Amino acid sequence: MEWIQGDILDVIGLEEAMEGVDAVIHCAAAVSFVKDKRRDMFRTNIEGTANVVNAALAQNVGRFIHVSSVAALGRTGGGSTVDEGRQWQVADLDTNYAISKYQGEMEVWRAIGEGLPAAIVNPSTILGYGNWEQSSCALFKSVYEGFPWYTNGVNGFVDVEDVAKAILLLMESSVSGERFVLSGDNWSFRELFNRIADGFGKPHPNREATPALAALAWRLESVKSFFSRKPSLLTRESVRIAQSKTYFDNSKILRLLPDFHFTPLQQTIEQACRKYLQA
Repeated sequence: MEWIQGDILDVIGLEEAMEGVDAVIHCAAAVSFVKDKRRDMFRTNIEGTANVVNAALAQNVGRFIHVSSVAALGRTGGGSTVDEGRQWQVADLDTNYAISKYQGEMEVWRAIGEGLPAAIVNPSTILGYGNWEQSSCALFKSVYEGFPWYTNGVNGFVDVEDVAKAILLLMESSVSGERFVLSGDNWSFRELFNRIADGFGKPHPNREATPALAALAWRLESVKSFFSRKPSLLTRESVRIAQSKTYFDNSKILRLLPDFHFTPLQQTIEQACRKYLQA
């Protein structure tokens, strides 16, 4: 393996890095539900993706996999099921992250139209062992530290190793011009937090974040974050997501890859908690 330090906003650097490359997996992205991060996130997720696919086209890359997100498909809020056929619709549940991933995905579809042999994966919230200071790994740290709030909203979750395996299997296939939802289980946030708490031997979160309380909670957490200089798990956007109920259908990838199976979410949580406790 050759490690090359780079920047997806550096067009010349991207083309040089892709010279003679057979395949590209584009998984560089910014994830944030903080309003102040919107501008940088849009540059990375939209402009950066455009740069990557343009460089791949210029260097005649033979295989391209783009890691998008179920956020690019949109959320239903009322408990409906989302699959690959869902068309983007402007809605109140759209976060800046979702908008950035949708517009970034549009750059990939444009490149596919220009001849790039690419497939797209749309993972739900990715869980597993990693740096719990950032992205969805921060859910583990928050529960470990006694995060008290829960909601009964429903979301999709997927093991990080399952995402990696699916990407590699798609890389070895000839599928192009298709996207695939990668989501193992649909759970409520309350169930998720309870199971993480069990894995750490911690008390379950005990404060239900009703819409009224959630509005107060994210404001209080915002003030706390301002003085502590630490990012908060609760923001206006993350609360909106946590209150919504969206189920994700993973049947398309399972039909394409009959030998591929998703790891049960309970197993993912238990394994991750053990590794965090050993770290």
